[in-house]
Amino acid sequence: MKTFLVGGAVRDRLLGLEPGDRDWVVVGESQASMEAAGFKPVGRDFPVFLHPDSGEEYALARTERKSGRGYRGFVVDADPSVTLDQDLGRRDFTINAIAQDTDGTLVDPFGGARDIEARVLRHVGAAFVEDPLRVLRAARFMARFAALGFSVAPETMALMRQMVDAGELAELVPERVWQELRRSIASERPSAFLRTLHDCGALAVVLPEVEALYGVPQRAEYHPEVDTGVHVELVCDVAAMLAPGDDLIGFAALTHDLGKALTPEAVLPKHLGHEQAGVAPLRALCERLKIPAEHRQLAEVACREHLNVHRFEELRASTVVKLIERCDGFRKRGRIAQLATVCEADKRGRAGLQDQPYPQGDALRAAHAAACAVRAGDLPEGLQGPAVGEAMRKARIAAVVNATGKKP
Repeated sequence: MKTFLVGGAVRDRLLGLEPGDRDWVVVGESQASMEAAGFKPVGRDFPVFLHPDSGEEYALARTERKSGRGYRGFVVDADPSVTLDQDLGRRDFTINAIAQDTDGTLVDPFGGARDIEARVLRHVGAAFVEDPLRVLRAARFMARFAALGFSVAPETMALMRQMVDAGELAELVPERVWQELRRSIASERPSAFLRTLHDCGALAVVLPEVEALYGVPQRAEYHPEVDTGVHVELVCDVAAMLAPGDDLIGFAALTHDLGKALTPEAVLPKHLGHEQAGVAPLRALCERLKIPAEHRQLAEVACREHLNVHRFEELRASTVVKLIERCDGFRKRGRIAQLATVCEADKRGRAGLQDQPYPQGDALRAAHAAACAVRAGDLPEGLQGPAVGEAMRKARIAAVVNATGKKP
């Protein structure tokens, strides 16, 4: 049986990164011969098998032919006559179209190793345009590799614009868009995901609420970057630095300022009330992409409350307790720390100000911890009904006063 290591494991090794899962391609075999050798079939859309000992995935070499619109409209041919070069030729980017023989020899018919050296993300061939998901994958790879110096090849960017203009991205289902978005905002450089999609026109299709922020001015004395879209890029990158791999924090960072796109032109560059105005477009985005409830809830809290957290030093203890209650922070104890992180990313996500301290975050966390330390056993005996809740609230306010020195 002739097998080759392919895809991300080969690419990441050449980049000097720790490889993840290993995928293998098998040449010259059939489903029957694979099963006879003890491999377990698991592929639904094309022949994939699990190795009987290692459990790693082995796929038959295959070609794909476009048969309809969207990313599902393909006919797969996994005949034993399909060659390794043909299998590599159906892949998206040259850096993913490299195979490694069992003796370590590279099979690289499309110059992927050269593009890795040059830090270029380049499509393999003209069939790239047949799968609209590849536009999002290009942006996701940029989110992962931009920090290594990667850029999208001009001819690949041109093809991506062509796909957007042809309406191909309208075929993407919400679950696939969210899957790519989720992985991108958890990557090291989410801004590269947004910028890549913005530059090829795809952001207006998949995330129109975010696209609408580009070109919207902010007050330069607070936001040296001025452009709200650029601000969101910076915020997402700071969030990725503060909470690496956390797509929950990343999504809230991405959507916290959606209301600024709705500011009347006559009011610009001020954005009075943008935090409340942002709730409606946020809910629309979440509904369209079927965003998980936990992500929706934190994003809405961050959208609505981020200015209150920024001015935390001005808040009275009673106002702090009300803020925590609005965020459901007594029932969901981790939410306030998450909110503090998102707000820190917002405050530091400004051109030239990424290293500024954010004492409001620690102050909010300390106040929350003090309020949460109050127990029912600390309350006067004999209380019933609404009196219990009122006594608990007063005790929490007192705890915040003691912890922070704030006025009640």
